[in-house]
Parts: sequence; C-alpha cells; structure tokens
Amino acid sequence: MNAPPPAFVDFFAGSGLVTQGGKHACVSVWSNDICPKKAAVYTANHGSDHFHLGSIEHVHGTTIPKGDIVWASFPCQDLSLAGKMGGLAASRSGLFWEWLRVLDEMPAKPAVIALENVVGLLSANGGEDFRMVYQVLRERSYKIGPMLLDARHWVPQSRPRVFVVAAREDVDTSKLEDNSPNWLHPEPVRKAIAGLDDIIFWSMPHPKKQPKSLSDLIDWDAPVFDEARTQALLAIVAPKHRELLNKLPCNQRAVFPGYRRTRHGKQVLELRFDNISGCLRTAEGGSSRQFLLIHDKAQWKARLITPLEAALLMGAPKSYKLSRSYNESYNAMGDAVVVPVVKHLVDHLFVPLTQAANAHQSWQHGEHAGVCGLFE
Repeated sequence: MNAPPPAFVDFFAGSGLVTQGGKHACVSVWSNDICPKKAAVYTANHGSDHFHLGSIEHVHGTTIPKGDIVWASFPCQDLSLAGKMGGLAASRSGLFWEWLRVLDEMPAKPAVIALENVVGLLSANGGEDFRMVYQVLRERSYKIGPMLLDARHWVPQSRPRVFVVAAREDVDTSKLEDNSPNWLHPEPVRKAIAGLDDIIFWSMPHPKKQPKSLSDLIDWDAPVFDEARTQALLAIVAPKHRELLNKLPCNQRAVFPGYRRTRHGKQVLELRFDNISGCLRTAEGGSSRQFLLIHDKAQWKARLITPLEAALLMGAPKSYKLSRSYNESYNAMGDAVVVPVVKHLVDHLFVPLTQAANAHQSWQHGEHAGVCGLFE
C-alpha cells in the first residue's frame, strides 16, 4: 500500500505560492496569514477550507492538524538590507518567536521544518540572529542545515533566499547530505555556520532545465508610459548604463529592468543587462517598484512590470488567479516564494525526509510488535 502524501503546514502563507510549489506531492492541511488581500489570492487558488486568516499571535498549536512538513516564511522587513535591520528582536521579524511558541504547542513534532527568509537572516546582528535560530531548533531535537538558493536557477529573476531546513533527530538523513559544503552553501552560509556544531550539509541536484530569459517572458504589447514619462526615466539612467544603451543596435529588441536609487544625493535609474529581472520587492520591504526600459522597433518605451509578468517571474502558472488591483497583485507576488524553488525542495529533500521518517516509525512499530510477540 502506498503511503499517503505528506501533510503540509504553511505559516505566513501570503498569496499561496509555497502551497502551489508543494501541492503536486503534499496535502495542505493548514495555512495562515494576517493580510486579507493576500488571503483572497490564496483562497481563490487553493480554497478556504484549510486557511486561517489572522495574526499568528492568536494561533494555538493545539488547533493545527498534524503536519509532516512545517514551512514558515516569517516576515523579512527587519532582516532586509533595504529595511532597518532590527533583526529578530524587532516587531515584524520578531514574529518568529510567536511561530516558535505555536510549534511548541503542536502535539506532534513535524519530521521537517523549513524556514525561509532574506539573506540578511545570516548576518543580522553580527550573525547572532541566525545562531539563535540554530540554537532553538537544536534545543527541540532537530538537525539543522541552512542553504542559499537563488531563483535565477529556475526563473529569470535574481532572488537569493535563505532556507533553513531542519529534520527531527530520529530521521535518517545520511542519504540526503554531503560531508562538506556544496553549491547550496556559498560564502554567506559558510560564514554564518562557522563555529556551529552538527550542521547538516544538505545535498540536492542542480535544476535540470535552463530558465527562460526575461525577454522571453514579458508581454511586448503591454501598455507603456507616455513619451514624457519615458524620457524622464531615460534622463536619469546611470551614466555607465547610458553608454551601454547607446551601443545597442537600432534593430535589436531588448528589455532592461531597473530600480531608482539615490546616489550622491541624486536619483538614478540603475539597470540590469543580463536579461533577468532584479528581485521583485514590495514597498513594505523598503524598496521602490521595478521599471522596464524596452527597446522595440528602434524606439525606447518604459513601463512597470505587469502583475502577470510578476507572477511568471515567481514561477506561478499563467492561470494563477490575482487581484484586480495592480498594487495588490504586485505585492502578493513580490512578497512570496518562487514556486519551482519550493518544488525542488519538496521533490529532492522534503518528501525523501518524510519517507525516511515514516520508515523509521514503521521499523519502531515492527520492532515493538516483535518484542511483544516473545511474550505471547
């Protein structure tokens, strides 16, 4: 008899892209978020039967169904380099401690815990915040392995994120780990784990498919800004980037994403030239919107990324339901987790770990049954 699919619990679920990335192999039994607008996107795509709207501060772990995999993308605002870097002691990212309380209240420990956040988690407060995360999970009898994955391996968006994956100590992880750091553990991870004992170096294959480029993904016929606004953006392009634009052949079709920055007291538009998007962000994360400069039919055009493009850059299917509001849709995507990254973790790490956990439990049950049999 085949084992049932792992039960998936998703804290800070937002617009549901983590659930989207795991639904092919897992069953979502409980999800939550405090934002009604993101909740509307979540429930439009995944249903409302397992969704809890409200602050995690009011959640009790005893009310949550048993989960094999518990995911938590706790707020990043106080860990982001674009924010104030208040860390886990600040009000937003400090909700991590409320999540930990809920975890402690859950009757059964999940086999797998996954925490996702910005790269700043590794360095906040001189690395002390990450060490606290490591310590509290170790105290709860979990083996911990941090990774840094950039979404550009799956989609045309530069989006590095930290994933701290923990497995219960009774789970045999030997077939899923390396003896030393690999491609999942670049310098920021190695620096963060220096001096920590019993770190797991998770092993996963590189993604097989090469991602599309940004120019393959965008809608070339989407509405653009008027000429005056386009010229205003072109006027503040960073000088070195302007030189590169001037070298573009007249008949070449190309797209250049960029963010407005303040440099030496002046506002400039800094562009990318690698045919991938910069990291989608939200105003709450402390950043401006991303613009596209488009060269098409020997003309320059400019506009914002469309909601559908934002969804595609996050790896969501074209059929994913979004809000009718531009801002709500953009925020729902910009504050989410890239779907194929989640799928890669589910397929190559989470599901094998839950299978190992189930095998261990079956062995224990059989062993106990055998011992009892001696006295029959």
